[in-house]
This record gives sequence, C-alpha cells and structure tokens, in this order.
Amino acid sequence: MEAANIDVLITGAGAAGLTLAIELARRGVRFRLIDKLPAPFPGSRGKGIQPRSQEIFEDLGILDRIVATGGLYPPLREYRGDGSFQDSLVAESFAPTPAEPFHLALLVPQFLTERVMRERLAELGHRPEFGCELVAFVQDDEGVTARLLMPSGEQTVRARYLVGTDGGRSFVRKSLELDFPGKTLGIRAMVADVVLTGLGRDAWHRFNEGDMETQISFCPLPGTPMFQIQAPIPLEGDADLTASGLQAMVDTRIGRSGIRIESVSWASAYTMNARLADRYRVGRVFLAGDAAHIHPPTGGQGLNTSVQDAYNLGWKIAATLAGASPAVLDSYEDERRPVAGAMLGLATRLLDAAKRGDMRRGREVHQLDIGYPDSPLSLEVPAREGMLLAGERAPDAPVAGAAGQDRRLFELFAGPHWTLLGYEPGGTGIAPREGLHIHRIGADEALVDRERHFQNAYGVATGDWVLVRPDGYVGAIVDAAHLAELERHLDAMGLAVPAHADA
Repeated sequence: MEAANIDVLITGAGAAGLTLAIELARRGVRFRLIDKLPAPFPGSRGKGIQPRSQEIFEDLGILDRIVATGGLYPPLREYRGDGSFQDSLVAESFAPTPAEPFHLALLVPQFLTERVMRERLAELGHRPEFGCELVAFVQDDEGVTARLLMPSGEQTVRARYLVGTDGGRSFVRKSLELDFPGKTLGIRAMVADVVLTGLGRDAWHRFNEGDMETQISFCPLPGTPMFQIQAPIPLEGDADLTASGLQAMVDTRIGRSGIRIESVSWASAYTMNARLADRYRVGRVFLAGDAAHIHPPTGGQGLNTSVQDAYNLGWKIAATLAGASPAVLDSYEDERRPVAGAMLGLATRLLDAAKRGDMRRGREVHQLDIGYPDSPLSLEVPAREGMLLAGERAPDAPVAGAAGQDRRLFELFAGPHWTLLGYEPGGTGIAPREGLHIHRIGADEALVDRERHFQNAYGVATGDWVLVRPDGYVGAIVDAAHLAELERHLDAMGLAVPAHADA
C-alpha cells in the first residue's frame, strides 16, 4: 500500500475543523486542514458560545481571547405596537459555582471566534489552506487517497483518516452516499450583518414577535460596528439582501422611520431543516459538525455541538494512532450521534416556541448536562447511584497545593493528557504512564480539598480513584479494591507504562 503523507486530512476550516486541527496539533499528529473557500467565512451565523464550549475553549487556551473579542448577550427588547417595549433576559440566569464556573452564554460573531481559533492554530505551527477543494477520494484498509484541486493545479494526498467538517452540503457525506434523514421545517429566513443607524447597542431589538410574516430582530455584534438582522421570509421568490432591499423590509415590517441600513457585510437566505446523518463513520472517513447534523438556529446550539464533535474526535484519533484499542475510535459515533439527535429536538422545540412569541432558554441550552452514560469507554466499579457517574462531565473544583497556592481541577485537566485523581489514597496507587497526569488529594498529599468541594462534586470516599478523559469527561471511577481493573482500562486507552518504569 502507498504510504500515508499525513495522518489526517480535514476538509472544512470552520469551527469544527479548526477545533479538530488544534486538538491534533497539540498532540503532534500530522494533518492538513483545507477549505474550498478562497478566504475565511465572513459571517456571524453562529454567534452564541455556551458554558460547556467555554470550558473547552479554556482547555484550548483561547477563552480569555474569546471573551475579550466578544461580550455577553444584551437584554431582549420586545417592542409593542404602540412603540413601548419590555426588556428580558435572553436565557435564565444561573450563578456560577465551584463545579460550574461558567454560567452565561457569550455573544461572539462566528467570524471572530474562528479568527481567534486560527491564531491559536498558528501558534501551534499550522494554518488552514484556503482555496483547496477535495474533489474525490477512495479508501482502503490502510487509509484514504484524496484528490485536491488547488489554484496551482491538482494534487493527490494519502492520509490515514479523512474527516469531513465541510458543512450541511458536505461533499464527504454525499460521496459516502450516507442518508441525511429529517425534515424541512417550513420556514425560510434571512440573516445579514449590517451597519445601521437608529438603534442603540444596549439591547437585542425584536419587533412583531410571534408573527412569522412580519417578525424582525436586530442584534448588536460585539467587537464590530455591525448588527445582525434576522427575519423569516417567504418560502418562494428571490430575497433582496442588498442594503436597499433590507431597508425596504425594515420599513415595511416596523412601520416607522429612523432605522437606516448603511451597508451589508454578509447576508444569506436559507430554509430551516432538522437532519441527522445515519452514520458518522464509514471505515476511515468521519463526519463532524454540520456535515453530520443541521438544525434551526434557535437556542444557539449548532456551533457548540460542532465544536464538541471535533473535541471528542480529536483525542480519539490521536490515541488510536498511538496504539489505543479500536474501541476508542469506535466510540465517536456512539457518543456524539445521540447528543446531536437531542440537540435537534431541543432546537426544534425552541423554534416552535419562537413561532408563538414565547421562547425562553433554560439550563438545557448550556450543554453542561451532556454526558455519555452508555459509553463503552466508561468503567465504574463498584456501581454508583445518586452521585457523579462514569461518562458524565467532570466538574471543576478549587483545591489547594501543599505549598499554599490555590489551584483548580480544570487547570490540572488542561492539555492533551488524561488525569487521574486519587482521594486520600494512602499507600495505594497506579504506576506512572505516558500521557497520564496523576494527582493525589488528601490531608497529607500534594493537593488538599480544604473546603470539600472535590469530595462533594465527585462523591468520592477514601481510596477512590477518578480517571478524567482528555475531553473533560469521567472515564472511570474505581475504589481501592479494583485498581487492577483500572490498570487494564488504562492499557486499552493506549496509556502505556514506560519501558524503564520501576518494577
């Protein structure tokens, strides 16, 4: 067989492709990230960053930059027919806790989020290749041979794996002849990034809520001088998305003067669908992001789900290349496809509520409760009830270093490694392994649980060990009597004991 030029070819340099590229780059995996567009996507279609994605961005080293680039959602300002209005929160407000430090969605235009991600990728020594299109591929037992069309001509590349993060019209998905079942939701909408005058930037202005013929909204986009306009439009006919066309729509729907469209940076008309690919993997080819699922924009779920697809897949590809059990990579579809199915259901329910003019976002949009309770990668002995379980999100917690400095569990988790936490382990322990960071927590250990936040969040007893996966989910919880099972689990995950380790 022809030798692989690279380990992974990623096609589609949006949020999902960039997340996957960062994950692979920080693990030293050879990859190329390509996109057929000549330049980065210029629009703000996905603008909400939910708390779970903020945790991921903290791990990737970009959260502070993302926050500085964008901002928080302003209040919703719903106007009545007489010109009066009422302000309300975009989503229910939840106070941060030691276990959940991020509690509010961020408002960041998609093109700015992706710019920060490209900057992070550049720090790791890589960049997307724009103007490079995947036009054909074939796979065999050893890899994928792909044909690329570039400005300089055609090129053939050999990769161990191919990942399609190439959007709702995915060339990769169509080439695999995968079904994309679901439904068209009977709503066509437009979205546009514009510079306008006549509205303040202190609110998300919404007119004619619940009326699908005249509804229109204007959301200020932090980090830019622009607003995003959103509105349903007729199912048939051409949509005039020029400045003059949008001005006519605004005048007609609002029925008052004063709002002037100065310029249009980006605009799109689209029909809302809810669809989920039958499979996320065929042999050595994978789907992630919108290539695997498309949905209405209600609830701010899409970009976040796409990022988390790639975050799940990246470490598993790297682990497999390093010798992990095939079950690790096999688990990608088992874990992520049900999450997308639930997300489509949530977004569709919120769309129905929006049609009635009473959409409210609760905790369910934060994505903090997503987990993999049935994952084949989870180990839990003995079985637990009424507390944190294997497969669930690993909570944060403050702990103190024996030298007196405050630490967070998320600081210990950050990076491409696995993390093993032993609670008051005494003389028990696990042999050091490559790619595994071991921390012992107890009164006489390197870390101290002074306020019992770790014990309360994890429900651990003396002698318990908690294994945290690279993507921040609990991989195993075992007591001191079952350390041999944990050792075997670590072997299957590809975490090898160094050859020079003490006997």
